[in-house]
Order: sequence, then C-alpha cells, then structure tokens
Amino acid sequence: MSGPSRQSADRSGLSRITRHVPVLAWLGTYRRADLPGDLIAGTVVAIMLVPQGMAYALLAGMPPEVGLYASIAPPLIYALFGSSRTLAVGPVAIASLMTATAIAGLGGAAAALPGPVLALLLAAMSGTILLAMGLFRLGFLTNFLSHPVISGFTSAAAIIIIVSQLKQLLGLDVPKSHGFVDGLLGTAAHLDSVNATTAAIGVGAILILLFARRRLVSLLAGLGLPHAVAAAIGKGGPIIAALAGLGAVVAFDLDRNAGVRVVGAIPAGLPDFTMPALDPVLIRELLPAALLIALIGFLESVSVARALAAKRRQKIDPDQELLGLGMANLGAAFSGGYPVAGGFGRSVVNFSAGANTPLASIVTAVLVALVVGFFTPVLHRLPIAVLAAIIVVAVASLIDVRSLLRAWRYNRADAAGLAVTFAAVLAAGIEIGIAAGIALSLALYLWRTSRPHMAVVGRLGDSEHFRNVLRHPVRLYPGVQFVRVDESLYFANTAYLEDRLLAAAVEDPEIEHLVLICSAVNFIDGSALESLEQLVHQLREMGVTLHLAEVKGPVMDRLERGRFVADMAPGRIFLSTHDAAVALAGGERRPDARGLTGK
Repeated sequence: MSGPSRQSADRSGLSRITRHVPVLAWLGTYRRADLPGDLIAGTVVAIMLVPQGMAYALLAGMPPEVGLYASIAPPLIYALFGSSRTLAVGPVAIASLMTATAIAGLGGAAAALPGPVLALLLAAMSGTILLAMGLFRLGFLTNFLSHPVISGFTSAAAIIIIVSQLKQLLGLDVPKSHGFVDGLLGTAAHLDSVNATTAAIGVGAILILLFARRRLVSLLAGLGLPHAVAAAIGKGGPIIAALAGLGAVVAFDLDRNAGVRVVGAIPAGLPDFTMPALDPVLIRELLPAALLIALIGFLESVSVARALAAKRRQKIDPDQELLGLGMANLGAAFSGGYPVAGGFGRSVVNFSAGANTPLASIVTAVLVALVVGFFTPVLHRLPIAVLAAIIVVAVASLIDVRSLLRAWRYNRADAAGLAVTFAAVLAAGIEIGIAAGIALSLALYLWRTSRPHMAVVGRLGDSEHFRNVLRHPVRLYPGVQFVRVDESLYFANTAYLEDRLLAAAVEDPEIEHLVLICSAVNFIDGSALESLEQLVHQLREMGVTLHLAEVKGPVMDRLERGRFVADMAPGRIFLSTHDAAVALAGGERRPDARGLTGK
C-alpha cells in the first residue's frame, strides 16, 4: 500500500476507534483552560449526588450504600464511552421507582431473594439491552414512545414517588407499597400516628431545598459573594439539608429520644466486585421491566444530552449513547449498584457549574468513592426524612401539567394518549400504563391515517398554485377535477381513498379526468398500489381517466418497477398540477411540462 493510501486508511481506522471510544477524542484535545470548570462541576455534582444517591437507593428498595456504589463506576465508565460532554450519569428517580416496582412484582422463589441481588441482574440486563440496541443501531425503537406517552408516564410516576415518600416524611409505620392507590390509602389510614419530630425535619428539609433552589443564590450575591461562588453554594441544597438534618439528630439525639428514623450503619470501603445471578427463570421474569428501564432511561438521558449539547453547538450520537449507557449499567451490575441513567437535574447542574468535558464526571466518581471509602460513619445518623424530602423536591418538577394543556389545545388525540398513560400508570402500574399509552397512540395514528385529509383544489388566480376550494376563491375547470391526498398510501387507507374518488366521479357526471395530486405521498405500499390499479379500471368503466401529479422521485421509482404506469394509460403522470391543468383543460403547455414523470 502506498504512503498516502496507508495514511488515509490509518486516519479512517483511528476515526472509527475514537467514534466508539469518545474519551480518545476529547482527552487528546483537552485544554488546560477547561480544567477549572470540570473540577468545580464535578465537585458540585458530587455534593448533590451523595445524599441524592442514598435517597434514590431507598426509593428503589435498596440499602443506601447501593446508591453510592451506583454513583462511582457508572459515571466513570460513561465518561469513557458516552458522546455527551455534560451528561451526569447515576441513580435517577424514575429508574429507581421502576426497579422497586419490578422487584416487588416478583413471586415464588424470586421474591425471597435479596433486593440488591435482583437489582444487579436488572442492571446487567438493562445494560445488555442498551448495548445490543447500540450495536444494531436500534435507537429508532424509542420513537414508539411518543412525547405525550412519556409526559403522562413521568407525571404519574412522579406522583407515585411523592406518595411513596409520605410515610418517610411523616414518620409513619406503613407497609411497603409501590402503587399509587395502595400507598395513598395506607398513608391516609395511619395519619393519626404521625411522628411530629420527623415531620418537622422533613418539612424543614423541603423548605431548605426550595429556598436553596429559588432564593439562596440571589441572597448570597446580594451579600457580595461572587456569582460563581453563590451559584455553586446554591446547587448544594441537598447537602445543606442533609447537614442540617444530621446536625439536629446528633445535637438532640432525636433518633433515640424522638423516634426519628436514620440511615443506619453504612459499610465503609469501596464496593466489591459483584456478579449478577444469571438465572434463566429470573431473567425471563425481569425481562419486560429491564426492557422498559433501558428504554425510559435512554430517552431521559438522550433528551437532556441533546438539549445541553445544543446550547454549545455540540452534537451527540444516539447510537453511541446507547453504548455508553449500556456500559455504565454493566458497570453498576459488577460493582454492587443498580440501573442508572442520565439525570436531568444533575446534568443541568453539571452544565451550569462549568463542565466542559466528561472529566467532570470522573471527578464526581472519585469524590463519591472517597466518601464511600472514608466518611460513611458520618452518615449513619442522617435522617431518612431528609432523603425523602430530597426525592420529593427532585421529582415534583416532573409533573407536567403544561404538556397536557398544550396537547389539549393543539391535538386532542395526543392529549388522550397522555391522559390514558397517566391514569393507567396510577391505576395499574408502570408496565401496563406505558403499554396502554403506546397502544392508544398507535391506534389513534392508524385511525387518523386511515382517513387521510383529501381536498378538491383549484387554481388560485392566475398563478400556478392550486388550493382547497373550501378555503380559497379558486378557478375550476369543466370536466377535470383535481384532488389532493395529504397522506402516504398504505393498506389502512386504501379503501377510504377508493371510496372518495369513486364518489367524486359519481357526484359529478361531467368529470372526464380525475387528477390525484400526490405532493404529500411519501410511500405507496403493495395494498395501495393494487387499490390504485383497481381504481384505474373502475373509473375507466365510468368514462373517467385517472391521472397522477407531483409524484415524488422515490415513489415514482417504485411505480416504474411494475406495470402500473403502462396500465393506467391513457392516464398520465404530470410533473405538476399546473402541467396537468394545461394538458387536460386546454391551453398551451409549458416547455418544461412532461407526461410520464415524477422526478
């Protein structure tokens, strides 16, 4: 191989490697000027992540240290393989709830297994699913989860999470429940046993978190602190609330004197290497939950990653994101964690705090590892009510009423999909709720596209534009009717198209030519083609010739592969509706008008 050719091949191979291992790209071009921002952002996110990771672990039904373990290896691994430079990967509320729900739904011998053992398998399965989707470039499958379905699901899940934390906020002794109705009824039945001290700590933590989020930064800036320092302190609301609650318990022995529940002993030291239990029966039972956790986690991650990348004119690779998140979940499975994803709130904080590269996530992982290794004894008297408050404040923003109102004003079908998903998740659980939302969305799509909008059009003034006769003052042509269909043609709408065009020929006996305008037709499947062939013959028997106009190139390529173009003669395919009008309604044709064309 010659020198230039070999160099080109080497560059191509290097490009492929850096595309699949992004750390080689950003580390090779790392600038010293990016280091302060990465250090600050990594530290701020670590401060958030320690109490938040413990809180989300409790939400998932895991010991608090599992959340800390899931905050070490996953962000470190994602920094090596993820394409986003600011996504903060770790425990998140939705995946935690779905993990708890999946484990609670197991029966038989599986129900007797410890939760962390099952969580490891869920993380391994979710990671494997994501990796497989990335390798086979199957990210498009997430398109079946429409925005209304996701919005309805996240809003309902947020409400379920908040209800599930009421017992922790109020110090109630309520049986564990992951359903909305059971949780609400159980909480209501035990309101007479509220622990006033626990409730005060929980409400106080919520007020601290809200104050830190909305007012603290402006207050500190008003006192003369630099805005960057004030913003960093403001992002530390969770750690401020945790320290306040911990200080109150230690100062007044509230765990011993007032029955305030605390985290308890947390094992010191880094997590051991763990191996998921690869039991075929367990895998089969957990597969639906693992698939949903993988899909929802990917959607949550890629949506925030795209939004943040756009702010800096960067881009992400969805297929590489699948690989990065898959590797991160496998990392959680082999280091004592549970399923992880990119957190919306933490990622925004990471971005706002100045993260420039994934080095910020590496800093976060190292700092959390230091806490796990040396400072866990400090955390054992941390009130669980504070962790519940952190969860409640974090997920409250997921309740999206605005999307429902917007969908109701714009598209009632989307609003119906959102409402059905929301109600089904609350009433029947996550898996059934999402399945109901997807099924309704697909059903509404099929219903809408099975009855496509069709319009009789005419010439607008002396222009070459043709518009709907019901919307514009247009000029019509005797003996010629122009009909525009605003949908691709496939098996579900062929009968409707045929009925409408035959009815048009029956209603106007003077019609000699019927022109079907295909400007909005992107695809014609086999059923639709057969229907068009039948339509040609039926109209011909009625003395009407069918023509096509404005057929797109890819569609025309398919039509020319068979006999349709020849069989529809003397019908023609025109480049434009104007050409069809000139040719069929009299007058001189334009020089560029052609008969059989569509390209």
